[in-house]
Amino acid sequence: MAEQTNIQKPQAAKKAVTSGVGGIKNASWVILVCFIIAECFFHFVLGNGSNFKDGDNANAPLNLLGTIYKGGFIVPILQTLFLTVIVLAVERWIALSKASGKGNITKFVAAVKQALAAGDLAKAEQLCRDQKGTVAAVIYATLGKYKEMHENEELAKEQKLVQIQQTLEEATALEMPSLQQNLPILATLTTLGTLIGLLGTVIGMIKSFQALSASGAPDSTELSTGISEALINTAFGIATAAFALIAYNYYTNKIDNMTYAIDELGFSIVSTFAATH
Repeated sequence: MAEQTNIQKPQAAKKAVTSGVGGIKNASWVILVCFIIAECFFHFVLGNGSNFKDGDNANAPLNLLGTIYKGGFIVPILQTLFLTVIVLAVERWIALSKASGKGNITKFVAAVKQALAAGDLAKAEQLCRDQKGTVAAVIYATLGKYKEMHENEELAKEQKLVQIQQTLEEATALEMPSLQQNLPILATLTTLGTLIGLLGTVIGMIKSFQALSASGAPDSTELSTGISEALINTAFGIATAAFALIAYNYYTNKIDNMTYAIDELGFSIVSTFAATH
């Protein structure tokens, strides 16, 4: 007869394992605050008279700040998107750091698998309590169902395995929304930043061609303003899209690694139950 798994309860009181994943629930407030900051920066810093000839922001710029101001009304919109990307990237970094738990996930997976192979369920639960985070929370819930099915004498073995697998899937489904929160916004900003930047570029080029088509000598001020608007908006659009893409792919990869760890340990738990019962 196969050796039964050790499911003796530890003497210390048990404490439920939670992922502790927080984060910003309503990103619309982030966008609003970033827009206010961007507008203030655009008008009071970039548009300051000291950045332009004769102290008038209608004149030619004297430095880079003035040149950015000449990018036009699209600039604060792009700055809003860029600030939003930065804020949400930092927010996801903090949230996913908590979701990862206190230790290395790879080592945690190896330790839990070793405990399961040795039939020491109590040790596996303790490892989850020590690790915390998303993976530990899901596995701890699954181990609880393992113990429940071990004590259940009414259901058939196949039904017990289904119950354990179902608990694993439900616990995972509950954790996923908190991990993926705000990532769709980063994915959207990857495209939106490029499109808004392109819009600003087109508007700038239109102004440039208007200056060139003016009767007589072309207006050099209008021409330079149009070119500045085109280039500044292109730069901000590319920067926003690039940073959003990097952040989105980085955090998606972290979530995938957690999902793989859950799948690996879930398979080990189900396999252990099937082999010992």
